[in-house]
Amino acid sequence: MRNTEPLQMNVMKRIREDLSERIGAKVKVRANKGRKVVIENMAVLEETYPHLFVVRIETKASPSQRVSYSYADIITKTVELSHPETDEALFPWLSC
Repeated sequence: MRNTEPLQMNVMKRIREDLSERIGAKVKVRANKGRKVVIENMAVLEETYPHLFVVRIETKASPSQRVSYSYADIITKTVELSHPETDEALFPWLSC
C-alpha cells in the first residue's frame, strides 16, 4: 500500500496558500450538509488557519454569520468555492 499522506499534505498546503491570497475577497460557497441538503451562499473569506478557513456568510436572515470549513472539505467536495461573478471553481487544478 502506498503512503499518500505527503501528497494530501501538499494539496492542503496549496489550498491554504491559494485561500490566503484571497482573504477579504467574496466567494460563492456551496456546502453539502447531508441528506440531500445543499446550501449556497455568498461569503467573504475572513481567515485561514493551519487546518481550516473561516468565511463570513452574507444572508438576509443573519447579516454576519461566521462559518469554518476544513481544507479536507474542499478535497472531498463537501464544500465547493467559486468566483461569485463567473461561477468558476476556485481550485480547477483539484479536479484534474
